[in-house]
Amino acid sequence: MSGKSRGEQRTGLLNGLAAYGIWGLVPLFWPLLIPAGAVEILAHRMVWSLVFVALTLLVVRRWAWAGALLRQPRRLGLVTVAAAVITVNWGVYIWSVNNGHVVESSLGYFINPLVTIAMGVLLLKERLRPVQWAAVLLSAVAVVVLTAGYGRPPWISLCLAFSFATYGLVKKKVGLDGVESLAAETAVQFLPALAYLLWLGAQGRSTFTTEGAGHAVLLACTGIVTALPLVCFGAAAVRVPLSTLGLLQYLAPVTQFLLGVLYFHESMPPERWAGFVLVWLALTLLTWDGLRTARRAAAPRARAGAPRAASAADRNPVDA
Repeated sequence: MSGKSRGEQRTGLLNGLAAYGIWGLVPLFWPLLIPAGAVEILAHRMVWSLVFVALTLLVVRRWAWAGALLRQPRRLGLVTVAAAVITVNWGVYIWSVNNGHVVESSLGYFINPLVTIAMGVLLLKERLRPVQWAAVLLSAVAVVVLTAGYGRPPWISLCLAFSFATYGLVKKKVGLDGVESLAAETAVQFLPALAYLLWLGAQGRSTFTTEGAGHAVLLACTGIVTALPLVCFGAAAVRVPLSTLGLLQYLAPVTQFLLGVLYFHESMPPERWAGFVLVWLALTLLTWDGLRTARRAAAPRARAGAPRAASAADRNPVDA
């Protein structure tokens, strides 16, 4: 059993690395779709994501959830809200990457855990530990420093962080797994996105049929780029501890940040470095506090489980 457990955890870790690795490298993909504009790319992402996810669900025969969802208007409403929020997130992200703001977009995903905590306090009346308060305050100072550095609030980062945090909050209330959730959300997005693409084509402004077969294939691949990391994440989530996933989540924004600085050669004056360092310090505090709290919570369970394990061995020494 222990060998099987290690194998499952290894599979989960590889899937987690694949998911966050794809999310980290995706800034390399969106510029390949130029001359398509951000809204056209977004619409194709919605349409082709539903196609890819529907085929996936057809193969694995997981449709029972859809009937249950259609009989629950409140959950359907929440799915619609989630679809609207993730539309904003996707649109801003695609626009920011294709307009030279990869570093600022990476900041959005760095501060997302801190925004999630702040929303928990404001909306769910959650109580924070002192270290969590320190992390949130550090992130607020970082935003002020970055505002001075950019000469404006880092609105791309804030929009991405707040939209994704809101999306996560709504998804928790919907209670669907990753692939099923994406299928439901893109089903809501599908008709408006398809109508926009048809209108764009009627206006002679669509690049899908005018920029060659390669360009059309790349636009269709937006569905794979969207759904594949979610499938990998779902496989990881059931196999590795949440603490491991919590650490892996930083792989994506770190990769995006490095791409922005080293590959896209975006400017990083000292005040921006200072703002990022403050955010990284806040995340270090948050991660340390989370791991410490998890260890403290696990210790009593381990002590309580030890006598039970011993007594079971005494009753059946052959199995031991």
